[in-house]
Amino acid sequence: MNKEGLKKLSYGIYIINTKNSGCIVNTLTQVTNDKVIIAINKENYTNKMLKKNKIFNATVLTVNTDMEIIQTFGFTSSKENDKYKNFQIEKDTNNIPYIKENMAALIECEVINEIDLDTHTVFIAKILNTKKLSDEEVMTYDYYHKVKNGITPPKAPTYEKPKKGYRCKICGYVYEGETLPEDFVCPICGAPATAFEKIE
Repeated sequence: MNKEGLKKLSYGIYIINTKNSGCIVNTLTQVTNDKVIIAINKENYTNKMLKKNKIFNATVLTVNTDMEIIQTFGFTSSKENDKYKNFQIEKDTNNIPYIKENMAALIECEVINEIDLDTHTVFIAKILNTKKLSDEEVMTYDYYHKVKNGITPPKAPTYEKPKKGYRCKICGYVYEGETLPEDFVCPICGAPATAFEKIE
């Protein structure tokens, strides 16, 4: 299947926060006046926590969001790391943490239904509360790729496996090319070229 047309779809970037985890997603859509849907990979720990706890909040990233936040919430697991420990957090009305700095909005939700989509679960959620956090410009997925030089995490629905290249063993960033320069530094986590493995 040719997927070129899908690259023209517009996405935002969000952090989904639950009681014990958080992750970056690009699929959050308001579908009615008081309902949203989100899609999360089944291998993601946040998927498990959403199924268990049924409540979450979503923050909307702005163009000023630090890449360290994206690296932490998009390329590491909450099962193995406390993703919030290096950031200043606040808590919503359900006592769920969120990062406020460089976020445009907070949306508090309760899961009311789920749809199984093979690799992902779509969660249908009722909006409980919203709050505007800043007037900063919202980060789109296109901006993340073109301006921030960001990459797509392997568990994202838009991920495509590269044909050739080198993968960072720290964060998963993929350098596409035949040869990795010796002085190359990972643009996501800052790891040196020695932290990369060849994709076979």
